[in-house]
Amino acid sequence: MHIENLEQNGIIIIKPAGSMDATTTSIFVNACQEQLNTGKTKIAVDLSGIEYISSAGLRGVLTILKASRALSAAVAFCCLQPMVAEVFKISGFTSMMTITDSLEAALASL
Repeated sequence: MHIENLEQNGIIIIKPAGSMDATTTSIFVNACQEQLNTGKTKIAVDLSGIEYISSAGLRGVLTILKASRALSAAVAFCCLQPMVAEVFKISGFTSMMTITDSLEAALASL
């Protein structure tokens, strides 16, 4: 997994690419946690580069949601590939987090 971190108008944008599974989820969680640990309170996660997500990946997303809420930080997810969007929907994640179709909408929601 490759992760790109950007900043735009005070909002951190995290762009993981590849698969989010048992062997790679920790990379994603660590990248997000690092931003939260430095006091960043607005994070947009652009999942356009994630083609596959396993249950381990979903646990990683849930870990970041919990960590962000504990720190009063806001996280928005965007640009889900069709398979990833379906997994989020089936798992009930769409009702417990901000998910938008575009990065611009995610940034606006923060």
